[in-house]
Amino acid sequence: MSRLYVTLIVIIFGLLQMTGPGASLNLHSSSNSTHPNCTERCGNVSIQYPFGIESGCFRQSDFSLTCNGSGSNQPPKIFLHDGTTEVLADSGNTVGLSSFIDVAISHTIFMAPGIPSYSFSWNLSSFTMLDGSFNVTGCDFDIYLQEQYTNGPNGSISRCPNSCPQNITETVARQNCNGTGCCSIYVVGTDVRDFTLKFVRHNGTRADRDALSNRSSLWDRINITTNWAEIYWDIVDQPTCARAKEKNINYACVSNHSECSDEEWSNLGYKCNCNSGYVGNPYVLDGCKRDEGYSPRQLKENCSQWCGNISVPYPFGLEEGCSARKLFELNCTNMTSSMLQFDDGHVVVYINISESLVGIRVTSYFEDEIGIDVSGEPNLFDGFGESVVSVHWAAANLTCEEALKNKSQYACVSLNSECLGVNSKNDYVGYRCKCLDGFQGNPYTTSTGCEDIDECQIPGICKENEVCHNVAGSYDCTKCPGKTEYDATTKQCTATKRQNLLLGVIIGLCVGFGILLSCLGGMLLIRRWKRDIQRKLRRKYFTKNQGLLLEQLISSDENASNKTKIFSLEELKKATNDFDTSRILGRGGHGMVYKGILSDQRVVAIKISKIMEQDEIDNFINEVAILSQINHRNIVRLFGCCLETEVPLLVYDFVSNGSLFEILHADASNDFQLSWDDCLRIASEAAGALYYLHSSASVSIFHRDVKSSNILLDGNYTAKVSDFGASRLVPIDQTHVVTNIQGTFGYLDPEYYHTGQLNEKSDVYSFGVVLVELLLRKKPVFTNETGTKQNLSNYFLWEKKMKPITEIVATQVLEEATEEEINIVASLAEKCLRLRHEERPTMKLVEMTLQFLRAERLNSRSAVPASKQELEELLCPSNSYSDSLASDSLMDNKATTSSQQSKGYYSLEQEFASSTLPR
Repeated sequence: MSRLYVTLIVIIFGLLQMTGPGASLNLHSSSNSTHPNCTERCGNVSIQYPFGIESGCFRQSDFSLTCNGSGSNQPPKIFLHDGTTEVLADSGNTVGLSSFIDVAISHTIFMAPGIPSYSFSWNLSSFTMLDGSFNVTGCDFDIYLQEQYTNGPNGSISRCPNSCPQNITETVARQNCNGTGCCSIYVVGTDVRDFTLKFVRHNGTRADRDALSNRSSLWDRINITTNWAEIYWDIVDQPTCARAKEKNINYACVSNHSECSDEEWSNLGYKCNCNSGYVGNPYVLDGCKRDEGYSPRQLKENCSQWCGNISVPYPFGLEEGCSARKLFELNCTNMTSSMLQFDDGHVVVYINISESLVGIRVTSYFEDEIGIDVSGEPNLFDGFGESVVSVHWAAANLTCEEALKNKSQYACVSLNSECLGVNSKNDYVGYRCKCLDGFQGNPYTTSTGCEDIDECQIPGICKENEVCHNVAGSYDCTKCPGKTEYDATTKQCTATKRQNLLLGVIIGLCVGFGILLSCLGGMLLIRRWKRDIQRKLRRKYFTKNQGLLLEQLISSDENASNKTKIFSLEELKKATNDFDTSRILGRGGHGMVYKGILSDQRVVAIKISKIMEQDEIDNFINEVAILSQINHRNIVRLFGCCLETEVPLLVYDFVSNGSLFEILHADASNDFQLSWDDCLRIASEAAGALYYLHSSASVSIFHRDVKSSNILLDGNYTAKVSDFGASRLVPIDQTHVVTNIQGTFGYLDPEYYHTGQLNEKSDVYSFGVVLVELLLRKKPVFTNETGTKQNLSNYFLWEKKMKPITEIVATQVLEEATEEEINIVASLAEKCLRLRHEERPTMKLVEMTLQFLRAERLNSRSAVPASKQELEELLCPSNSYSDSLASDSLMDNKATTSSQQSKGYYSLEQEFASSTLPR
């Protein structure tokens, strides 16, 4: 009786677990392969959990798939749970291992007389973002994409109107799809859960429509099809990883060696990934495993090894079964032009087996971010970053010790080969194979892939009067015996011929003296020739870099000529000790900066930019002409430039106390810290400089790379905005420009990232991140308590909703600032970080808010309330009274001067003392 009672309790508890609130999201906690009733494939496509076909084989309802196998001559198709969204296989022929899914839809709406509008909605609750291109065919209507917070009809944004001539046909309309019977609609970063297209018919008589409808089906139906589309999915039962771990019964990252990351943009879910060094499915038990994907034997015979004039040796291949793994399978798209590709974004220029190098030309839009990604495969390439780059690759993501334990998958099959590790800048990539010294060939093919090198064929390999003997992997040199000498023709020792010694000495001296005279004369001629070549080359660069135009601009502008100088290359070489590496101040995304001392004893910073195209040089000259006229106390002053090099050089005023980023995020051992008053002043000064660039300069300037490392601090810790290498000049009558995406991750405006449209509010967003840094004293991308990387702006906005602001700000800020001041700065930062640029404040409003806060803080310390005139003086960033207050606040930190100097902060007098330039 007691056993029956216990059994009933277990059954009831199991039913409660199945029908509880989280039952629909916890249908399965392991792989569908562990359950014999779960279908693992649809055609040649692998279905991976959390996606599945049968009930109980998928995690949440949106991940339910349908495998439609009807049609005898066609492969089966996969559809999402809505029955209309077709799932397309990714590069690894899988569904569930990538964070996105390629999809396709086709929908038809039949139009009827008297109905003025129609709509098409696509709602997938577990999918957060949509990128894609749609074709819409039909006549006599306008197309709108409905979104929240827009000014169009019924909250929508007009995409394009569809209009038709009387004789249009559907075939002709689809050929161009330019608004005549067919429109192409592009969407980037759109919320899939609220995607609606609205079609509003044009005004016209019913008789006209009935007459035209007899001509083509375009007049009575609307067809919506995808050119391409990607939807991104997340686990949405909890908003963040931290919340999911609290509700451990539903936590999705169940595999050992897996990690969790929050959804980047909307904080509406999370995703799971295998740790570095592991591949597989993190959503199933033991799904993340070490790399076992390398095959040391070619499975297919007679594989082609050339694409035009590019050699494709094993482990790479051009067909399935010809490469060692899916990641190494290449596509020869054009044999005539040697067009060899990994995918649409990566073109292969060459493959070097001996050094494990592959030359890659990146052709995708986001060159710095996109890697070679094959579903289920590890990343075995050592990063990207340039348009053409030599990239190291590894055979498998294993150490040499791990690889040697499994001989059936060991890549170094040649007997005369060795295993070496491949390390990137940040992590270990895997192992590679190399022929031993003295051998050459392909260590990945057969046991004889590495063949002996005959060193004796190399001229001069042995000393004079020695004979070379080749041995396996090396060589030996033996001297010729007495009364013999080495004959270079026969490569053997032959008998020595008797010669007249005196005659030989005389001839040798004459020949040597003649050669010496010829060499001296040749050296003088070559030295003079090189000097002339360098002079002509500098003049050529000066002309190519529009030096004559800049001279004309400077001479025609009286103000500019007093401030801007065109330096010679010799002046800057002398100032930097011929560009000595010890003078390097830093390296950035736009070039390298040297420290120099000019002949007039001014300390300057000399910036060498990256290679420019010719059209960029014209913009550069215009930018120099305009920046030379900028005279603002909080912007780094431009002294001039040098145009005698291939890449123009810029000469700026040297700022001695480093950047705001270095001081905010210095080691705990650094005693010097900025006070809350200093932070408010620096933020106010930087905001004033940006407002000046946006609104007060002769031509509006969008900085495009606002961050704390670009806010420098001079000897009095006054803010100086620097680094205009990414800035764009904008005519006054324009509100935005369309550019290639540039900026620093963590500070980059999400709206600018998705649309490519740069405006002044993009700088406002980045400045909002700087304000959050001042409040929280955390880096823009930091490691949280769980060990995962987290975006500072997302963290700030989420925590501010969940906690009082006083619980998340830094301890020093909480001690020095009042709660009201913290709330004002936090509210200002929150407004700057709004996703839509229309809702962000201007830099003018940001500066005024910070100036007002400084004035209120100073008034609160004064025993007598400030007069109206004193308040106006406090609100003015350039008056002497404000400067003296800033100087007084910094005098309190005088005791820390010696420690600062030990950390690399030098005064102007110290620099003069250490300089070797003539006084």
